[in-house]
Amino acid sequence: MALKKKLSSPAADEFLFEIDETPLEETLTSFGGLPLFLRTARSLGVAASVKRNVRIKQRRRGLDEACYVESFLALNAVGGECVDDFQVLREDLGMAAMLGYEPPSPEAARTFLYQFHDEETIAKARRQQLELNRASVIPGESEALSGLAAVNRDVVGELGRRCPDQKIATVDMDATVIESHKRQAQPTYQGPTGYQPLLALWAEMDLVVADQFREGNTPAIQEPLAVAQRAFEALPETVNERYFRGDSACYENELLDWLRDETRQTGPKGRIGFAVSAPMMKPLKDEILKLNENDWQPYREDSEALWECAVVGYYPQEKGHREPLRYLAMRVKKKQGELFADGSEAKHYAVATNVWDWEPKRLLAWHREKAGSIEALHDVLKNELAAGVLPCGRFGANAAWLRLSALTYNVLGAMKRLALPPDLLRARPKRLRFLVFAQPGKFVRHARRLQLRLMRAWKRFSNWAWAFEQLPLAAPI
Repeated sequence: MALKKKLSSPAADEFLFEIDETPLEETLTSFGGLPLFLRTARSLGVAASVKRNVRIKQRRRGLDEACYVESFLALNAVGGECVDDFQVLREDLGMAAMLGYEPPSPEAARTFLYQFHDEETIAKARRQQLELNRASVIPGESEALSGLAAVNRDVVGELGRRCPDQKIATVDMDATVIESHKRQAQPTYQGPTGYQPLLALWAEMDLVVADQFREGNTPAIQEPLAVAQRAFEALPETVNERYFRGDSACYENELLDWLRDETRQTGPKGRIGFAVSAPMMKPLKDEILKLNENDWQPYREDSEALWECAVVGYYPQEKGHREPLRYLAMRVKKKQGELFADGSEAKHYAVATNVWDWEPKRLLAWHREKAGSIEALHDVLKNELAAGVLPCGRFGANAAWLRLSALTYNVLGAMKRLALPPDLLRARPKRLRFLVFAQPGKFVRHARRLQLRLMRAWKRFSNWAWAFEQLPLAAPI
């Protein structure tokens, strides 16, 4: 009886080649699609803005501030997670051809990042903390760090200028925890040590309009007004309708007073419609429990629970405001009479708003949309743009690292909106790396010109000429 030939899968076979350790002498790159990102940054005038606002170099030798910032953006865009990953960019021979200069070494990039840290500013905050006997204070920003914020405002303004049809701006604000085991990191409310930055997002355009780096033990409810003011200040002049959404950390007197004051001295004049989660204080909870069954309206239903909503007659005493806030309640019940883990039959939540002409269901649904905007931003920044791995223990350097990640996020957003097909408008960075950035390319000289030849066209898109036409270069600096 003949033996049957053993079946084998190609996936289990030996490699059909040997590794030749001789380096290639040709100028190749693994990131053949990165020029589109670089073109976007240069079209938005990032370099000119850096030159105006960020001045930290002490010597004329080497790269200038604009090249360093662009290098950090490129590192973020292709998936680098730490300063040491600059070595990977330097080993990609085509990177220098794409940038027009060799990326900085890890040591040089780290030194550049350290210059955003101002030890005297941090020491001043520590002294203030002791004098006021506070658990935490929010340090001021160094001049260089404030300059980096100005660069981001310029990017938002320029993209807003190119999208004049975007006349509505909803600012979503929320804090997030970034774990860090550095010695200088403080304990967070979640337990581990780290930092708790506060960020604001222009929801309709998916752009970061403000950020504030904070110690891990600084609660989100501490002084949120400054971030909100910076966020609305960053909006372009084309915006004529403004809104604000936040969780219970935004239920803070100074912030609410500022939002309700249509003649506000600092910030845009006019109405800002807002909705923020209200903490379940006893007087509010008592009013909710007094509601009759026919006061509750269906809100939504899922496989496990029934959600209902109602208007609450809750009017706490206030000073200086003619129009009271409107309070809406949500009640969540388990199906089939089941109880929650704490033994309660229902859970209650509340939202405070100055919007009176929307039905409760519409307003609550609108308020909950922030979970898909600002919380999604936190996820992308921390898990896809390196903000989740802070580079060192220096507060200012970590703040700059986060701000550079936010700036990368905005440049990617501009690239998607201006130069990519509409179906990629919501593509996350890892998707863009797969479809656009990570494709082999070869630089060749032809007719005295340097050309980039790609191994393949972009998936779903191959019109380079059209894309570059949508991204005219800014005036030279």
